[in-house]
Amino acid sequence: MSEPVPTRDHALVKEGSGTGSGGESTGTVVVAGLANLGIAIAKLVGGLVSHSSAMLSEAAHSLADTITEVLLFVALKRGAKAPDARHPVGYGRETYFWALLACLATFTLGAGFSFYQGVETILEGEEQGSPTIAYVVLAVSFVLEGASWLKAVRQVRGAARKWGTTPRRYLAETTDTTVKAVTFEDSAALVGLVLAALGLFLEQVTGDPVWDGLAAILIGVLLLVVAGSLARANVSLLVGQSISPRLQDDLRAEIAGMPQVDDVPVLFTTVIGPGQLAVMAKVDFADTATVADIERASDEAEQRLVARHEGVRYVFLDPTPGDGRARAEVQRPE
Repeated sequence: MSEPVPTRDHALVKEGSGTGSGGESTGTVVVAGLANLGIAIAKLVGGLVSHSSAMLSEAAHSLADTITEVLLFVALKRGAKAPDARHPVGYGRETYFWALLACLATFTLGAGFSFYQGVETILEGEEQGSPTIAYVVLAVSFVLEGASWLKAVRQVRGAARKWGTTPRRYLAETTDTTVKAVTFEDSAALVGLVLAALGLFLEQVTGDPVWDGLAAILIGVLLLVVAGSLARANVSLLVGQSISPRLQDDLRAEIAGMPQVDDVPVLFTTVIGPGQLAVMAKVDFADTATVADIERASDEAEQRLVARHEGVRYVFLDPTPGDGRARAEVQRPE
């Protein structure tokens, strides 16, 4: 049996399946969480001293990110639980549930507070305070957020390099939504810091607090976009997302290449957790195949798929005709 040949599509199901990747994702989440907690406190102090709504919005942003990291940490731990009688395919999808809650935290706490602060400042104005502390806090926060962002980017680039794809495509297709969340949120944090500094500077130069309010609203829009993007990805995976057509074709070809197999008319795949995949197929065996031939071919197909595609956890083959969709007779009234 030949060795597995990684392709860029394998990143969708492979990354996050091993203990090494899981440990790296946990480390990324922990670093981001600790950084965000310290930054949130510093931004709050800076916002209160400078009377800047953009700074207070950034404090809410960092607090939301801290809550997000806690929920992502829970997601990693809960999703790694072993299968049991009640959950025979494991708890992998629970990762996406907790990650979805993290998106809601960003949406409600971060974006909601930013919109409120921005609108209130534009309508009612604000008293200008000393911006010096705010600038210092923003600079230090940028360094800390940048360190967390670099760790996440290194993980993404390393994984993308490993699977021969681009970091952008890896982030779009990976089932490890924790590292995706950290990367997106840290990127948004850096942009938010720039917006807060710009709003504070324009208010200081012009004396008009509208600029600070606009910066707060833009921070809210930024958080809304990030939360929406991550929520869509987690919802899709939570309800049972399939994998790329290219990788499905590879799996189909593996099964069709088995002795006694004439065709694979139906093949379903579903992600059951980070780096975990279930494969289900209708298989048209040769008319001359015996029961023993079918059993032997099915067993060999399962071993081959698991060996060559490390994300595959379960393989179910059905040697009966049909499209795999159960239908019940519905008795209509006369």
